[in-house]
Amino acid sequence: MKPVLCLLLAAVSVYAADLKKSRTFHASFDKGTDADFALGDKRLHTATNYKAQLEAKPGLDHPDVSIAKGQGKVGSALQFRKKNVKAIFYQGAKNVPFREDGWTGTISFWLNLSPDQDLEPGFCDPIQVTDKAFNDSAIWVDFTRDQPRHFRLGVFGDLKTWNPGNVPADKDPNFTKRLVPVTQPPFQRGKWTHVVIAHTGLGSGKGMAKLYLDGKLQGTTPSIAEPFRWDLSRAALRLGVNYVGLFDELTVYNEALTDQEVAKLRR
Repeated sequence: MKPVLCLLLAAVSVYAADLKKSRTFHASFDKGTDADFALGDKRLHTATNYKAQLEAKPGLDHPDVSIAKGQGKVGSALQFRKKNVKAIFYQGAKNVPFREDGWTGTISFWLNLSPDQDLEPGFCDPIQVTDKAFNDSAIWVDFTRDQPRHFRLGVFGDLKTWNPGNVPADKDPNFTKRLVPVTQPPFQRGKWTHVVIAHTGLGSGKGMAKLYLDGKLQGTTPSIAEPFRWDLSRAALRLGVNYVGLFDELTVYNEALTDQEVAKLRR
């Protein structure tokens, strides 16, 4: 083997090992719904909805959601065949590196769908990370309800702090100003798109978050000043809220990956 190639392979191996050290959670869906690695509970949970989250049972209990063998970005994937309105989630405690005095991390996953063709009416959030709602101590990405569907990153701390009047999102200009929108996202049926959310200092008064698609930075949120408050017994990695499509390789890290690291992660 040529020396240059050996050095390149060695560098890739070191990089992968370094990233692995910062993982707090990884679900490949290759061997079922249990996470391959987790600092907390490895099991996927299902409930009727998120209001009934504390009644959730371990395992995947949904007639239209299953493991699609051999159809993943790597190996198998989680497939949502119809609009999902149930609560399907991994517990957030320890799996997400949350700290009330300020937390930093990265969420990485892959999606395969045509938003305009596959999604049913309404907003769709492939992932939400919260203990309450999309506008209250939450990180999420969504597809808008109107076609052509845009893709957006939203990061919102304590609702009573940033929106004390609890103004509805569709009537609050401040809600829209806080988003990172992508008006022409690259999603296509039969093509895997890599989604990465990297955030720093959430809850510290100087938070921010970045959105990447296929290794390219799409935008950065304005400064996020409000606190984040979670009841860890309810904190969750919520998957496929109203989603239809394939979902694969969910990984959470306890550091904010750099532009270069995100680009390498996609390879």
